[in-house]
Amino acid sequence: MSASPHSGQAILTVDLAAIVENWRALGARHGAPVAGVVKADGYGLGAAPVARALHAAGCGHFFVAHLGEGLSLRAALGRGPMIAVLGGFAPGEDEDAKLVPVLNSLGDVARHARAGRAGGEPRPAMLHVDTGMARLGLDAREVDRLGADHGLLDGIALLHVMTHLACADEPEHPLNAAQARRFEAACARLPPAPRSIANSSGIFLGPRFASDLARPGCALYGINPTPGQPNPMRQVVRLDAPVLQVREIAAGGSVGYGASWTAQRPTRIATVALGYADGYLRALSGQGFCAHGAAQLPLVGRVSMDLITLDVTDHPHIQPGDRVTALGAPGLTPDDLAARAGTIGYEILTSLGARFARRYEGG
Repeated sequence: MSASPHSGQAILTVDLAAIVENWRALGARHGAPVAGVVKADGYGLGAAPVARALHAAGCGHFFVAHLGEGLSLRAALGRGPMIAVLGGFAPGEDEDAKLVPVLNSLGDVARHARAGRAGGEPRPAMLHVDTGMARLGLDAREVDRLGADHGLLDGIALLHVMTHLACADEPEHPLNAAQARRFEAACARLPPAPRSIANSSGIFLGPRFASDLARPGCALYGINPTPGQPNPMRQVVRLDAPVLQVREIAAGGSVGYGASWTAQRPTRIATVALGYADGYLRALSGQGFCAHGAAQLPLVGRVSMDLITLDVTDHPHIQPGDRVTALGAPGLTPDDLAARAGTIGYEILTSLGARFARRYEGG
């Protein structure tokens, strides 16, 4: 699949084969099934094409954040795979899409149990137990109530009991072991059901964090699930943006809003069609670079809404119409850009905008 760009449009290329390879590698590491987490439009890369590629490779479980994402994904994938909605939804809101709600409170449990009993057929659902994240999920008191009265689940077909790790990307953090211990204790009190605990980084924490279904997200898309260690995942995304103009400025001339950068020598400046409206973060002002072949072109001046400016003085062959790589070259992974911008790779990917021509390869 591909889109034909016009001359002034940046191109975002997504390697679907690399995403599938990452999914398979995570499954081999986990030693049990792994789902595909495709919330936030597949972490900014396109939930429908990503999920189709994973489904074709054998992935039968998907997770999204909101009901709207689930409905869109069901339309893209058809009736086959399980699609679970992490934020849950009210009974009937999914119409006949056969989405799976994640139940995050006893109120959720009660509503879906009533609906299942009224309909004469248990409603498939997942149960989320909070073990230390303190966002969604049943808290300790709710687990106590449910553990004491399994009848509260009458009307629900419990597919999995899940929890979410808060510090899995910090292997030595004591909360990891504490969450595993709390989850084991909670599951021991609940009706027997398959378990789901590990996210991307959790898959690398060891056997205690293996379960019936892991839920990797970021690692599928090439973000390093083992910070501080070599990245075991393949890179999947590349962003190439066009040079619109090249100009020469004298020493002492300034570039961009706020005149924040001043040339120390006669300088050639390439203006590139990429800005924070495209998700290229303003925090990269004066911190980033783009690549042209093996050349690294420093970003000078501020990132503006639609444009960035690069110092190409030492690379006179660069001309208008050329394309430079802003993401996906050596030193320009999502994690690399995140480090320069003071954020995380998740934000780099999920910020990618809608103005790019998108190309999908290897699907």
